[in-house]
Amino acid sequence: MPDIYQEIARITAEGGEAALATIVSADRSTPREVGAKMLVRADGSIIGSIGGGSVEAQVIKRATEVIRKGKPQRHHFSLVAREGEEPGMVCGGDMEVFIEPILPAPTLHIFGGGHISLGLAKIGKLLGFKIAVIDDRAEFATPERFPDAELILTEDFNKAFPKLKINKSSYIVIVTRGHKSDEQVLELALAAPAKYIGMIGSKSKIKAIFSHLLARGIPKELLDTVHTPIGLEICAETPEEIAISILAEIIKVRRSPIP
Repeated sequence: MPDIYQEIARITAEGGEAALATIVSADRSTPREVGAKMLVRADGSIIGSIGGGSVEAQVIKRATEVIRKGKPQRHHFSLVAREGEEPGMVCGGDMEVFIEPILPAPTLHIFGGGHISLGLAKIGKLLGFKIAVIDDRAEFATPERFPDAELILTEDFNKAFPKLKINKSSYIVIVTRGHKSDEQVLELALAAPAKYIGMIGSKSKIKAIFSHLLARGIPKELLDTVHTPIGLEICAETPEEIAISILAEIIKVRRSPIP
C-alpha cells in the first residue's frame, strides 16, 4: 500500500484532487486513536483507515463533498449501536474527524504578455498563485519580463493550450493583442474545467466574439459564465489598476462558497 503522503504528493503533482480525513478527538472506546488518517481520492477509493464500518463510509461520503466544495469540514460521530446492529459490533465511543481538501495549487493562466499581464503576474504571485504566461510573440513572453512565472509558452495559442494543466484550480485571463486571438483562446478555454474565465474588451468586441461563438455552436449558458467586462468596477485606468481589478474579481470567485 502506498504511503499517504507520497500519494498526496503524486496527486497534487498531477493536478488531481483528494481529501485527507484525520481523527482529531476520540473519547471512550473508538476503533482508531487520535491522529489516524485516511486519504480519499476523487473516485472514492481510499488509502489508510479511520476504523472501518459505517462511520468510515460516512466520512468517505463527506470527503467527496469536501473535494467538490474545496472547503474543510469537521464532523462528530457517536459510535453507538443503531437499531438492527449488534451492540458488540459497535465501540460505543465518540470521535471527531477533520476532513481537509487536497487540491492543486491555484494557477493564473495569463494569455497575452502585454502591460496588464505584467501587473497580473507580479501581484498574482504575491497572492499565492502559480503563474503561467502564454503569448505567440517571442519578445513579449520572456523570463526577463515575467521573472515570477513558473511557466512561459511562446507559440500559437492552439498549440500551447493542450500543454497546460487546466483544472478546477485554474484561473484564465484573456488579454491578448487582438480580437482574433481573444476569440481563439476563449473557445479553447470554454472547453476546459477552469474555475474562472475572464476576457478584456469593449462591449462591441465582446458582442462580436460571442456572436461568432454562438454561430459555431457554443451554448449561450456557457458564454454567460465568462467574466466580461473583466474585473471589478473600481474606476481603474492604468494597466496596474486594471490588473488589481481583475485579481480582485478572481479573489471573489475563489473565496465564494460553492452551494
